[in-house]
This record gives sequence, structure tokens and C-alpha cells, in this order.
Amino acid sequence: MALEKRTPSLIEKLVPVLMIASIALAFAVGVLWTKVQGLESGGAVKTAGTTVTAPTGSQPAGNSDALPTTVGKLTDAQAKRLPAVTSEDYLRGNKNAEVILIEYSDLECPFCKQFHATAKQMMTDYNGKVAWVWRQYPIAQLHPKAPKEAEATECAQEIGGVDAFWKLVDKIYEVTPANNGLTLSDLPNLAASVGINQTKFTTCLDSGKYADKIEKKVQEAISVGANGTPANFIVNKKGEVWIIPGALPLTNVKSVIDEALQS
Repeated sequence: MALEKRTPSLIEKLVPVLMIASIALAFAVGVLWTKVQGLESGGAVKTAGTTVTAPTGSQPAGNSDALPTTVGKLTDAQAKRLPAVTSEDYLRGNKNAEVILIEYSDLECPFCKQFHATAKQMMTDYNGKVAWVWRQYPIAQLHPKAPKEAEATECAQEIGGVDAFWKLVDKIYEVTPANNGLTLSDLPNLAASVGINQTKFTTCLDSGKYADKIEKKVQEAISVGANGTPANFIVNKKGEVWIIPGALPLTNVKSVIDEALQS
């Protein structure tokens, strides 16, 4: 007896299509996640319309001065791109320290938040032998709130000096969940909590007077090759420079500092 042929239902016909679509969607989500992780840890991003290439050796073809992909000492040509520390910098610790950590950072970057604690412990452990310079590098395409937070720290410096700047940076990293999680309207209260005049602070922040300065610092970071955050550089008295890309553990940071001290 011949079996009766059954016409597949519409749903049955759609099952293979839906399976293929699900696989494609999962792949797309995976690619997007990978790109976001790359941006946070040093991947290519666009800032102010400029393609920023990470310190992972992915500079344009033919650029012999591309920064190392991992921890390493820079060539003289690479080191020259890093602006020297001046009185305009926000330096923490002994200005005559044998070694300086220069960090380009974003206040909403989770890796920067993680590295901030590492750098603070570094300062304690080296007890005056190492100083710390913090430079603005808010990546607005990932963290739209970060530029305004950077402006807030500039206002803190205007009102209370370098100590106030560092106190507000510490406080923001303490309270923000990162990844654009801070509520900007909380900034005046945060400033007041670290002893900054709230009225003066609010007036300064609302004026937007430091927006151009922050953008210039972003462009500086790009020119250095500090395209992910945090981008960290160790500089010794001889002017030799080492790069520490990303939020590496304290042991890794110490190994570079010790090399710089002994060089």
C-alpha cells in the first residue's frame, strides 16, 4: 500500500530558514561583542571622525614606528611621540621620582577603573620612587558621558588645584559602575563630597569651558598611538620609555618599573 504524501506546513518550511537566521544572528552578535572588547582594551575606534589605531601594531602599513603589541620598550622614534611631563600635567607623588607612569585614561572605561586601583597600590609599594601622571582620553563613541566627566575633573583642578583633581578622579572611579554608568547629574554632589565648592563647580561644568581642552587631549593621545584605554607608559630619568597596554596586573607593572629603575 503506497504511503500518502503529505505537504509540509508553512512552519515546517520555515524551520530551516529560521535556523540559518539564528546562526547568522549569533555570529553577528559574537563579532560585535569582540569588536567592543577590542575597543575597550585597545582596538581601533573613531574619535572626532579620525580613525584611531590601537597600540597593537595595527598602524597603517609601512609605519615602522608602530607601537609594540605587548609590554615592551619603545624605540627612540616611538618614544619621541610621547609628550614630556610638564607643569601642566596632573602629577601624583614625588615630582623628582626616578620613574613616572603616564596613563591615558577614560573615566567610564571598566579597564581603567580596574587599573586605577593597581596604580594606587604601585604608588604605595614604591614609596616615592615612582610618580603618576594622568592624562585625559575619553572615548566618546564608547562612553558618551566620559568627556563631561573629564571636564568635571578640569573644573575640580581650577577650583581646588591638582589635589582636588585627583580626589575627584578617585571618587568617580569609586562610584561609577563604568561603561557609561555614572549619572552626570551626580557630579556636583561628588565634587562637594571631596571638598570642592559645589556652586563654583556647577557653574564651571555648565559652561563647557573645558570641552576644547579635552578634545585636544584626545587628539594628543591619538598622535601618541594611545588608542585604547588605559594606555600606560613608563618613563625613567634617561628618557627611556616602556609601554604597558591595557590593565595588566600589578606584578606585570612592577616588572617594567624595576627594569626602568635598573636601566
